[in-house]
Amino acid sequence: MPEKIEIGEIEKFQSLEFLARQVVEGFITGLHKSPFHGFSVEFAEHRLYNPGETTRFIDWKLYGRTDKMFVKRFEEETNLRCRIIIDNSSSMYFPLREKQGIDNLNKISFSVYAAAALINLMKKQRDAVGLSTFGEIIDNHTYEKSSSLHQKHLYSLLGTVLSEGKPGSNKKTNISKSLHLIAEMIHKRSLVIIFSDLMDSGDNIDEVFSSLQHFRHYKHELIFFHVYDKKLEEDLLLENRPHKFIDLETGEQIKLNPIDIRDKFVENSSKFRDELKIRCGKYGIDYIEADINHGFESILLPYLFKRGKLY
Repeated sequence: MPEKIEIGEIEKFQSLEFLARQVVEGFITGLHKSPFHGFSVEFAEHRLYNPGETTRFIDWKLYGRTDKMFVKRFEEETNLRCRIIIDNSSSMYFPLREKQGIDNLNKISFSVYAAAALINLMKKQRDAVGLSTFGEIIDNHTYEKSSSLHQKHLYSLLGTVLSEGKPGSNKKTNISKSLHLIAEMIHKRSLVIIFSDLMDSGDNIDEVFSSLQHFRHYKHELIFFHVYDKKLEEDLLLENRPHKFIDLETGEQIKLNPIDIRDKFVENSSKFRDELKIRCGKYGIDYIEADINHGFESILLPYLFKRGKLY
């Protein structure tokens, strides 16, 4: 049975305006700029009148001042199309929790609650939201809609995600393949928000960024939340004794003392994350470090405020 999303925790985000940074395509009047220009809603600029055009939109007051005919060009307001993508592989269920909740997050519960907050916010703004989840294959891919019924459907899917990925499921990831497929399935310019720990990408970062560039090729705005547990997955802050490490996706096991590898492991982890930041900056992708030890609110809320101020 799907776990229940704690709605009260996400409603606090309703007052934030999540304005898109670049022009996006929509289908009803809302908050965001459309790339299409008509003759309604909001004035944008003037352009020279072309003989043979209708004279309806000539700015006669400007003609009186300049003795030249200019046509008013308008920019319509439209709502945002948002695609939320969640990596649903077994590694995202680390650390394993007996009971998942807002105060006991692992990587997947962080992603689910952050996604639920964004869905709630988008609904308030009449923005259309779609949800995709993937492991080795694409598990879910919904249409983008803005209705209350659709919102409940997305919450139900997110609740199901929380219920999956238990120990022993060994659900692998194929990030680059899945993202390439999803990019081809999004047919209109959108805001794309991805949650992933990139656990299968240590040796194929070029392939991962090829898939991310696929979204940018279609002129989507891209936000990448790199979800990880810094304490355990990067700093290896474990007791000074032998531990058995189990790959949640393959089931492979190794026994070692973390202190023997900590320095090199921390160095490599830091280099990998720095490389992600550099490449994301190069390709115009917003990279967000999402250390689950800080809680989803402390990561998501400042970012939304930043976007509200900048855009």
